[in-house]
Amino acid sequence: MGFNVVSRANNHTTDWGIEGMFATDRAADEAGLVHAGTGEDRTATRAAHYLQTAKGRVALVSMTSSATPMSVSADALGGAPGRPGLSALRVTPSMVVSPEMMKTLRQIHDSLPPAALQAEEEEKRVLQPESEKHEAKPEEVKLFDAKFRVGEKAVHLTWDMNDVDLREILKGIRDGKQNSDFLIATIHAHEPDNWSNEPADFLPKLAHAAIDAGADVFIGHGPHQLRAIEIYQGKPIFYSLGNFFFQLNAQEPLPAEVYEALNVSPHTATDNELMAKLLKAWFDSPIWYQSVIAVSRFERGQVAEVRLYPVDLGFTAKGFNKGIPLPASPAVAKTILEELQRLSRPYGTTIAIEDGVGIIRLQK
Repeated sequence: MGFNVVSRANNHTTDWGIEGMFATDRAADEAGLVHAGTGEDRTATRAAHYLQTAKGRVALVSMTSSATPMSVSADALGGAPGRPGLSALRVTPSMVVSPEMMKTLRQIHDSLPPAALQAEEEEKRVLQPESEKHEAKPEEVKLFDAKFRVGEKAVHLTWDMNDVDLREILKGIRDGKQNSDFLIATIHAHEPDNWSNEPADFLPKLAHAAIDAGADVFIGHGPHQLRAIEIYQGKPIFYSLGNFFFQLNAQEPLPAEVYEALNVSPHTATDNELMAKLLKAWFDSPIWYQSVIAVSRFERGQVAEVRLYPVDLGFTAKGFNKGIPLPASPAVAKTILEELQRLSRPYGTTIAIEDGVGIIRLQK
């Protein structure tokens, strides 16, 4: 089908354990697919992997901010061995609230048992770098494993990126670009969650930093729907292009926890009946079945044009036809491209619609 490079770091990478992760990696190797984002330890997961083409060498760096704790890789240290897994960018969310809200939260916080507060202060003392301990910071409260801070624009979520992860990822991008002609940086990020068609606030910062470090394109995926397109320093940023295949109803066999999450008995429901309930509960809208294929043309290291071809995955299709990509009809194509226009406008991106294709043209 023309695919030759795939990212492997995502929130499902270790659904079947490390053995499942490595089995998938082997399958990709046997299919001749270049893949990145997983490995025997953290150094391996951060590394760029390369595809040699007739026009030059392409590098891929893969990461995810949506990961289960034990899927995160680790390097060996002293007598502790390295841990296989994926390349994670750990992020910490905080809820920004008004001063009035903070007063109430502070009252609740101060009413907690002394032992709970002592543990929190000890964690802060150990984890906070010396350089930050004397800096003036916005008022912050940690309550029931959630962080709250005071801000002017309330109420909204904000995320802090793990400094170590960010530093290592950017080093991997620099190294990959130094050994290639073109580098793709990609992240699997559901934040703030699948319901949002706007990226979490850390993603533009990450995308810009990745391009500053040498990435030629930044690609986000994970939320199952379209998000904005931005052009930064002559490089395209795709915050999410939606789904390409979305055949959830074709999955089998299914693990017990899926039945448990939907309160369905595996003894009375078939896998198809379970997935029908899942789709109804979580993906019962055409937005999950609308996407684009982006074709970018570069000149002298800068993107000159991006063409966006609308794709319809068949929201109303039945059975195994649901979730298979087909060219969108004129009416659906118009809906997709107009939504992408709206989402991208705040990022200064102009998308023209010509003959059912979205076109971003860069001024020379």
